[in-house]
Amino acid sequence: MPDPTADHQLNESTAPETRSASNDKAVVVGLYGVPGSGKTFLLNQLKPELGQEHFTFYEGSEMIAAVVPGGLDAFQKLEEHEKMPWRQLAIDTIGKECADSGRVAVVTGHFMFWSEEEEAGRPVYTQNDLNTFTHILYLDAPAEVVAQRRLDDTERSRPSTSVAHIYKWQRAEEVQLRRLCSHHGILFSRVFPHPTLLSKVSTLLRDFRHHTEKYNLSHAESRLDEALVTSEGQLETVLVMDADKTLAAEDTGALFWKMVSNSRRSGDEECTLKTLFSSPLGYSYTAFRQAALLYEETADDEEFDALCQDVASAVTMHPEFVSLLQLVAEQEHIGVVVVSCGLRRVWDKVLEREGLSKAVKVIGGGRIADGFVVTAAVKAALVSRLRDVHQMYVWAFGDSVLDLDMLAKADQAIVVVGEEQTRSKAIDAPLMNAIDNNGLRAHQTLLPSNASPLGDTTKLPLIQLTEHAFVDSVLCRRSRHAGLQVLHATDRNAAKLLMTPTRDSTVAGPNLRKAHHRVGWYLATEFLADVIGVEEYPIPHVQGHHTSGYRLFHEQQTLIVALMRGGEAMAFGVNDAFPLANFIHASRPDDITLHHLRGQLTVVLVDSVVNSGKTVVQFVQHVRNLHATIRIVVVASVVQAQSVSGGSLAQALARHAKLSLVALRLSDNKFTGRGSTDTGNRLFNTTHLP
Repeated sequence: MPDPTADHQLNESTAPETRSASNDKAVVVGLYGVPGSGKTFLLNQLKPELGQEHFTFYEGSEMIAAVVPGGLDAFQKLEEHEKMPWRQLAIDTIGKECADSGRVAVVTGHFMFWSEEEEAGRPVYTQNDLNTFTHILYLDAPAEVVAQRRLDDTERSRPSTSVAHIYKWQRAEEVQLRRLCSHHGILFSRVFPHPTLLSKVSTLLRDFRHHTEKYNLSHAESRLDEALVTSEGQLETVLVMDADKTLAAEDTGALFWKMVSNSRRSGDEECTLKTLFSSPLGYSYTAFRQAALLYEETADDEEFDALCQDVASAVTMHPEFVSLLQLVAEQEHIGVVVVSCGLRRVWDKVLEREGLSKAVKVIGGGRIADGFVVTAAVKAALVSRLRDVHQMYVWAFGDSVLDLDMLAKADQAIVVVGEEQTRSKAIDAPLMNAIDNNGLRAHQTLLPSNASPLGDTTKLPLIQLTEHAFVDSVLCRRSRHAGLQVLHATDRNAAKLLMTPTRDSTVAGPNLRKAHHRVGWYLATEFLADVIGVEEYPIPHVQGHHTSGYRLFHEQQTLIVALMRGGEAMAFGVNDAFPLANFIHASRPDDITLHHLRGQLTVVLVDSVVNSGKTVVQFVQHVRNLHATIRIVVVASVVQAQSVSGGSLAQALARHAKLSLVALRLSDNKFTGRGSTDTGNRLFNTTHLP
């Protein structure tokens, strides 16, 4: 359809913005629709349904009347260009009131006016609307109903308009609103007159009120915790798997929309997701939330479930995965979680058909009722939670760019490579970059087995899911309570910035000590707070009342030990983050006495560099001999990677429980500093000493 409002205003309003709907601003929901669609009627129904505590309701024309001297009559007498500032003031006023009150605003408004004799509609939206609205609901009443309402409306004088013109008007508004919303981070959904309309819109508005990226992750993490609760205390290993094009060759999202298109004899829906994810929203949180709204407006619950059943019937899981999962299902110490950016309901049905629904839990979205959407960041966060909070050994399987961060967080990463003509090519360059520059270690498996390998097989070695050695490595027992828990920031940009002055040969003495101090504070706030936990306590608020603050869990029962002399500067940084903790210096293990440990719950051993780990082992063993159950956390700037992946440090500490190591980065460099390259000498300007 040609754009009926191809004017400069539309062109000026389509510059991409990066903000996410409802993440960093007041929630303002536009209720749009052509005149006669029932916006005012719906708004008046919503007021008693939702109440005034968390929501506030505005009739757009009434707000304009309130801000224009002389009211609506005066406004209507103005020239079109004179009306624009008042429209902007009206929406700005709503946005400010909403921000000040913390309530969600629901605002009726018009997108364009279009009389039948005009060739194109006259847009009446403003750039301020696009900057203020976080969501837009479009009330898409049947054109026949709208035409009849306009004829029956005795309170307003409206020109007679044909059904065909109203339909064309509605479609033009929808097309342009979808495009504008995708360029401005606004979530858009059509809603339809139906006996359940009030319930549907109320549910959406309640969801819009609280759903942010942080809320989204919290719900996904809760779903993960629920999936593990029945096996808590038994699991040691978890397999985390992407679904579409990983467990099966099919893309269930594409199949869903193709079936929608076929059932309605229309080609409009077939590329809906492709259009969405190729828009400026990309694969953001907002984009996946928009996808959920697309599914909401496409089908009611019953029809959606039927479509998911049809899609599931068209999916064939790779037999290699079926046999692996059947084998894993027999193991009490191994769990499986499918984490899908696609439709949870489809994969529930696929796994149920294969007899795997009890053993394999699906974490995914697709509908507002699911409570969350799965993004690349969510996938990575769930793997991190499995490792760092639940202390599981994690295998991750994926096929796309959306899986890369998840693969990087796992203990073992498997890239599933499909047939060349159907697999995604977008992963090729980012995957190799992650391997070459970001330390990713992964294997690839070919499904089907005659598929061509991806990239250099020396960098991305081949494995088969059915080979004996691979299956044994998955099924082997691992005690999640023993050994070394390692958390590090190697691949993070923060680590790259913090480590630069520590490696710069021109930085020494006080400046180097300041750099190490910053590293200590960062590791304390970024990792130690998660390893040990935080607790809530009352603090006086700047506005005069009391509120909640947070500090390290049992901070006063935490002992920070600076391993001399290289660890002192970092230890002071840790102490800055946890000012209530005890602090001592130790040049050798027996500098720590039972007196120091009495009444303590956690010991934090801080050193600058861990090479072979010999010194750390001695300190840990000494502390453990004095106190068998105290938590020990080793904090270091640099740790030699081999020492914690199977070297002397890992072996010597394998039997110690409640032991964690936190590092700024893991290094493959086995170099040990001496003289001018020794960290301690550089810290205190003693590099000239022998």
